[in-house]
Amino acid sequence: MRTTTRSIWWGCLALVRLFATVKTSNQIRLTVLILLVVPSVLAQPDLSPRPPLGWNSWDAYGTTVTEAEVKANADYIAKNLAKFGWTYVVVDIQWYEPNAKAGGYRENAELVLDESGRLLPAVNRFPSAANGKGFKPLADYIHKLGLKFGIHIMRGIPRRAVQANLPILGTNARAADIADRGNICKWNTDMFGVDMSKPAAQNYYDSVVKLYADWGVDYIKADDMAAPIFQEPEIAALHKAIEKSGRRIVLSLSPGPTQTDHIAALRRHATLWRISNDFWDRWSDLKQQFDYARSWQDLTGPNAWADADMLPLGRIGIRAERGQDRQTRFTKDEQVMLMTLWAIFRSPLMFGGDLPSNDAWTLSLITNREILAVNQHSLNNRELFNRGTQIAWIANVPKSKEKYVALFNLGDSSAEIRVGCREIGLQTDRCRARDLWQGTDLGVFQKDIQAKVNSHGAVMLRVKS
Repeated sequence: MRTTTRSIWWGCLALVRLFATVKTSNQIRLTVLILLVVPSVLAQPDLSPRPPLGWNSWDAYGTTVTEAEVKANADYIAKNLAKFGWTYVVVDIQWYEPNAKAGGYRENAELVLDESGRLLPAVNRFPSAANGKGFKPLADYIHKLGLKFGIHIMRGIPRRAVQANLPILGTNARAADIADRGNICKWNTDMFGVDMSKPAAQNYYDSVVKLYADWGVDYIKADDMAAPIFQEPEIAALHKAIEKSGRRIVLSLSPGPTQTDHIAALRRHATLWRISNDFWDRWSDLKQQFDYARSWQDLTGPNAWADADMLPLGRIGIRAERGQDRQTRFTKDEQVMLMTLWAIFRSPLMFGGDLPSNDAWTLSLITNREILAVNQHSLNNRELFNRGTQIAWIANVPKSKEKYVALFNLGDSSAEIRVGCREIGLQTDRCRARDLWQGTDLGVFQKDIQAKVNSHGAVMLRVKS
């Protein structure tokens, strides 16, 4: 869809330039006007010009989230976060597993399937899905709140559909005909891969996405796609099925780390993709993200976003894969560092904690308008320097000569970090700075901006001459 829109626009622009080189009649002038206006009216806008913001059930509930818990988090977003741009509500893995448990996956679990081998929500966890309604009632509930609905899926076709050799919708083929039993997920036994060389393979993906589109799904997080093996045939098939469905659906690929040499395929097929493995509330994980972000800084956005993974903030681990019910183990300074890096890198922001459990501190982290503006609107984002435990990133403020500057202290004690006014691209030795986390103007600096940054902490500045 992105390619089609761009092609229409650039084709029309070329015609306009051609007409501009000759003396045109009124009729040709009218044609030029139509060529300028029609694409903007008919062409769909790009799917994700800014990083998506939302909530995902994984960090708090793992494989076990219920309909009531999803609704409670959606209600919280509608009341407290929607006005700040938070939009998506995503149900993570194994919503089709009636007996899902915390702390991992059950081997060869029973899965809820329809007669065509497509996964359906487990009714004991999602009661509104009864009588074949699937996720449509839950999606309708979320849409009425003004939000968008997403689900997690695993790559491939359910093993139980293959064992029962169920039919592929709209074909004479059956599940066993398209299953690739040798291409399986290493950490989950729900699925076989799909052999995309088989005639009915695309039909299977088409049928699955058609079902999701009928439910009203706006976002698909597709797992076991991007790493450890980049599954390009099935990624392309899923993307093609989304286009065929006629519904505008964001496609997110997991897990990571995705390799940068796949960037062309990623931009062709996906809206976002993971740059790391699962990110949890551990200092080692946060420290590692700086290396991943540096690798992807020139290869992200717009409409195709490198994803630093979910925000394990607030109350997590209620029934999760890792750890017990807890408040995030990140210190407050580390939480500021996390949000600052995700903002200046322009990662999608997917909150992983249980939102109704938020305290005032956690809510403040995700509703700072000036920080969110960096994530949503900044340009030319890049690492400025890496001096051991001191790292700086910069970005342009749109339609302005001002700069965003993020200063990070990875050291174990507080430190003063300096950055020159000219070093960040200002044509002057005198500059003014505003601290975006504190919401305060810091005054005028001569040559160098100096900021005291707490251990494992960060400062986000907006700087002008």
